[in-house]
Amino acid sequence: MEHAPQGQQHPISLYLQVWGWLFVFSFLSYLVDYNDLQGVWRWTLVLLFMSVKAALIVTFFMHMFWERLSLVYAILLPPLCLLVLVGFLAIEGEYITLLRDLYLGR
Repeated sequence: MEHAPQGQQHPISLYLQVWGWLFVFSFLSYLVDYNDLQGVWRWTLVLLFMSVKAALIVTFFMHMFWERLSLVYAILLPPLCLLVLVGFLAIEGEYITLLRDLYLGR
């Protein structure tokens, strides 16, 4: 007697919708370059679209949407903590640069 593999089966339409959204966000990212946006707007939009695409991939194609909450926390919290620490380091770096400019007269 053969047993069918156990597990969840997700409808193909879900994956097609996610692929569609990935295409839309990739197209929007392309439009940012095509319209030659510069400065803060360019990098804000590119990073926003990149983050949304990464979240869609992790959520659906890596099956994080259906995992237990403890596993999601174990996978997603360490990179989030690293991003917070990098943000603190960037703020401190700007502060040190400001102090050097102020006291060393550069």
